[in-house]
Amino acid sequence: MSTLVSSWAKKVQAVPASYIQPKEKRPEDTAAPVCKDIPVVDLARVEGHDRYEVVQTIMKASQDFGIFQVINHGIPGELMNDTMSLFKEFFDMEAEEKAVYYSEDKTKSFRLYANQYSPKASKVDSWRDTLHHSCHPLEEKIQSWPEKPARYREVVGTYVLEVKNLSLRILDLICEGLGIELGYFGDELTKAQQLVVNHYPPCPDPSLVLGVGGHYDSQILTLLQQETYGLQIFNDGKWVGVEPLPDAFLIGINDQLEIISNGKLKSTFHRAVTNTSIARTSLASFIGPSVESIIEPAKALVSESNPKLFKPISSKDYLDIYMAAAGGSKFSALETLKL
Repeated sequence: MSTLVSSWAKKVQAVPASYIQPKEKRPEDTAAPVCKDIPVVDLARVEGHDRYEVVQTIMKASQDFGIFQVINHGIPGELMNDTMSLFKEFFDMEAEEKAVYYSEDKTKSFRLYANQYSPKASKVDSWRDTLHHSCHPLEEKIQSWPEKPARYREVVGTYVLEVKNLSLRILDLICEGLGIELGYFGDELTKAQQLVVNHYPPCPDPSLVLGVGGHYDSQILTLLQQETYGLQIFNDGKWVGVEPLPDAFLIGINDQLEIISNGKLKSTFHRAVTNTSIARTSLASFIGPSVESIIEPAKALVSESNPKLFKPISSKDYLDIYMAAAGGSKFSALETLKL
């Protein structure tokens, strides 16, 4: 059986054994109730009298859920649609055309792969194919990206730059909410950028599989574009769904931002489920530090009455701990750093 799920998923009537999750991890209810309380932040309001209210909404969402959605964010809907359509077109190409990009070499700037997450991750396969783009420095990394479909480098390169700018705007709003100087995240702490495109083909029995098992994100911020339901977060002791909104980005707090905020913001445990009828493609942009960066609580957030909650660590060392953590459990690599 070919490695790429998209090359054979339409041809099977039952889930192959290697993809069946243990009973305790199966998403028995793939249509978990959609959480209606996740805030939707209108970024057009930050330029007016509502700025303080917007910042407070972001802070509360980042504490209660670890995620929020943004609309009127400045990235053209046409660019978002073109980028999504282009990736769908890529995954619809013949298996032979895609095979040239397949690689299990994690050092490559661009690669197509399946079923890789971490060395100690569950041995059960995930129902997805993944495209991974390293994006910094863009002028160098883009040379390894495909030239087919047409305009791939042009469209995706523009998208990557727009998303990076949006991430910095959102991080400045978070700076306001935390009470640290604007631009705190403007250099080494957001130097790294990755675009990860996950493609989840229809599945004959979604109650047995996971597109992505439960995990935390390791970087600073995630910006997710999605059109089709599939994302779930673990909140108040249960899994709840996150509704996709047209032309919106879902913003996720990552582990290293939880450290820098001294625990004021919370990284969220989340997973992806599948469905029987349509493929789901999601675009996840991860903004993170240079590997040399030392990650620790911002000094402005530490005092006698608010002691430091986490030990300092280099971003590289944190990522090593994260990748060695048990995949698919609610263990957080942050636990190893708590004072």
